[in-house]
Amino acid sequence: MEACMLAKREIWNYPKGCKVWVGKYRNSHNLLHWHYDCEFVYVEQGEIDIFCERKKHTLRAGEALFTDSGQMHYQRARVPDTVLIVIVFDSGILPFWEDVQLADPKLSGRYPIPQYYRRLKEVISSRERFFGEEARCIAEEMMIGVFRGEPTVHRLGSDRTEAAFKRLLEDVEERRADYTFADAVSFMGMSDAYFSRYFKAVTGTTFSQYLNYVRVDRAVRLLHSRKEMTMTEIAEACGFATIRSFNRTFRELTGTAPTRLPEDYTFGERYSAPSDSAFDPTLYDCVLIESCNG
Repeated sequence: MEACMLAKREIWNYPKGCKVWVGKYRNSHNLLHWHYDCEFVYVEQGEIDIFCERKKHTLRAGEALFTDSGQMHYQRARVPDTVLIVIVFDSGILPFWEDVQLADPKLSGRYPIPQYYRRLKEVISSRERFFGEEARCIAEEMMIGVFRGEPTVHRLGSDRTEAAFKRLLEDVEERRADYTFADAVSFMGMSDAYFSRYFKAVTGTTFSQYLNYVRVDRAVRLLHSRKEMTMTEIAEACGFATIRSFNRTFRELTGTAPTRLPEDYTFGERYSAPSDSAFDPTLYDCVLIESCNG
């Protein structure tokens, strides 16, 4: 999977016969999302902020972070030309996964991740007989070393509130045009104030800001796929009350006017983590440098 979804469950497309994927990104940026796979990231050069488990972690060259299955997270490169090694695998390959988890996503020790990455890329790219089984063994060996070297805790039970929150994000995505703050509060069964605090703690942004992200993401898709629609029709379909508010919000989040959107622009890949300031898309370009898919 080479693109990150906007606050939805991301589904990884593994090579056939294998439950491990590896690749390198330059200036990795994505929005809030989760997946049932495990994701291991290592900074080869530069710096990156990763929001995971309701906390921002800053990683520099040589540091790594492990995102467990189901954990909501997003990331953004802090400096140009940041290179990130990414190793994704099915949680089922870890025999001890159901019993323990890391006490902290960011690793305190240093591990030979680049060597494991090269081994995995070579094995998976070869597509030789039993390459999937060999890749699984390498990933398991790597994670055993990590779990031995890091503090662990007994695996926590499922969080019903978090599960409901993920359903809320899917509901917002489906009904984006007419969704309101009141709808979200009612969905979660919380007070206005508590919901606002909870949403900000989990996502790092406000509900109104996030709703704008969802609507602009949809607008970008319509601009690419529905050439016959007018700007007014697109604005209404995405939930903007006026063309003026549509133009203003679109420019704030993409750095360009909807009428001047580049043909190859992808909002989910190029927009940075939520912040209070507008994003300048010319600062960074999220690029998949290489992967086991060729």
